[in-house]
Amino acid sequence: MTIDWTKIRADFPLLARQVHGKPLIYLDSANTAQKPAAVIAAVDTFYRQHNANVSRAVHQLGSEATEAYEGARRTLAAFLHVRADELVLCSGTTFALNLVAYSWALPRLQPGDVILVTRMEHHANIVPWQLVAQRTGATLRVAELRPDGSLDLDALWAAMTPEVKLLAVAHVSNVLGTVNPVAAICREAARRGIVGVVDGSQAVPHMPVDIAAIGCDFYAATGHKLCGPTGTGLLWAKREHLQAMPPFLGGGEMIKEVRFDGTVFNDPPHKFEAGTPNIAGFVGLGAAVDYLSAIGMDAIQQREAELLAHATEELLKIDGLRIHGTAPDKAAVISFSIDGIHSHDLATLLDLEGVAVRSGQHCAHPLLQWLGVGTTCRASLAFYNTHDEIDAFVAALHKVKRLLA
Repeated sequence: MTIDWTKIRADFPLLARQVHGKPLIYLDSANTAQKPAAVIAAVDTFYRQHNANVSRAVHQLGSEATEAYEGARRTLAAFLHVRADELVLCSGTTFALNLVAYSWALPRLQPGDVILVTRMEHHANIVPWQLVAQRTGATLRVAELRPDGSLDLDALWAAMTPEVKLLAVAHVSNVLGTVNPVAAICREAARRGIVGVVDGSQAVPHMPVDIAAIGCDFYAATGHKLCGPTGTGLLWAKREHLQAMPPFLGGGEMIKEVRFDGTVFNDPPHKFEAGTPNIAGFVGLGAAVDYLSAIGMDAIQQREAELLAHATEELLKIDGLRIHGTAPDKAAVISFSIDGIHSHDLATLLDLEGVAVRSGQHCAHPLLQWLGVGTTCRASLAFYNTHDEIDAFVAALHKVKRLLA
């Protein structure tokens, strides 16, 4: 079936606006994705017709809200090929990884243990492990990269010594676009008795993801990059981990019984979901997953691969432009710099041309230090972008480069 990408683009209201009198060219989807009208409508309808708290009331609205919230959990579980009762709904990947750090790692790690991370990790997959290491006496070990930005797997295997208890790895790098072979990595980690944690923030929105097939122990993702509302995300974990882990937060809804001499906690995943959740946000996230599933994640991945190839080819024609991250298996993320021009100046002037790219360190300071650059610009593509937008972006880059030369 042929997909009308122009029609799909029209599903995103914000993409029709102008900035600085120019048509918006939004190339910052790795930061946050735009929302289709179906998601906006789902959130609006929830607040207009169903707004109530979940699991607290027997009245009609309470039942509707609970069903909508749990329905979103089931939708996400089916999308990722896991059981709904293994899926913790939370505010995003950062919360999910902190949950693993404080509820799984902190009670278990001890002096002499090692946490293994890779050079390409986002701060959210570095800082929680540093905090745990400081409190337990464990140490952090870094697996390095090849010059093209791919993981050096031989070095990674060598780093998996008996002292390593936990491995944390990005499925897709938010800076380099590198797609890591997480199934092979988690399989090797499991063979050595190492718990595998995968940050799927940049993978789930752009390719089919089958968590069960990956074979990790924990998988985290965020909703706002998945065309869903901000403040939504998930942590999948093996059932035995969820049952053994203590709650991260205490309060309402994560309990079965509270007495002053002790508390009986709820069953997983609800024992990790204290307080009133972002109900409308998860209703919107469920709608986002339905929307993406109707297009097909295989089709989205293919569309973005074509856009990436076009953009890469055109950018490499610009004198002095360097792309950071050229691994063979790569998602639609292009971090780049131009000799003699600061990335913030580039991004500021591109914005005046209607082009939205991100500039800075992308929450990946150790990676940029390894790259030998202070900052980069990042153009991140999504299926709702067009080839014409890429050409306009490249033309704007030529213009800005002349102004700054």
